[in-house]
Amino acid sequence: MKQPRSIGARERLLIRAYCHCCWRMSPQTFYMKWAVTQEQMSEICDRSLSTVRRWFKQGKYYRSPTENDLRRLALMDFLLEEFETLPPPLRDRICPELSDLSRSE
Repeated sequence: MKQPRSIGARERLLIRAYCHCCWRMSPQTFYMKWAVTQEQMSEICDRSLSTVRRWFKQGKYYRSPTENDLRRLALMDFLLEEFETLPPPLRDRICPELSDLSRSE
């Protein structure tokens, strides 16, 4: 079995930067930018449709999205904007299905 790679100063800096990264997009901003349904948004965030609907409610029925939800929306926004500019090896590392999609076009 191969030994795991060691973590040096560079990797510690990258981990710290990632942990404090504010890469997020609110559901409302995503919804206004992209013509998606709340069903599609629930699929992107891996949440139930009722949870996503509560992100758009007010008052006692409102539910805040988690940091993970905001990050997933920001990542999806990035992929929707930049998919064609990503080098194929990077697409393969992120998600092999993305590269399969680009080959079929």
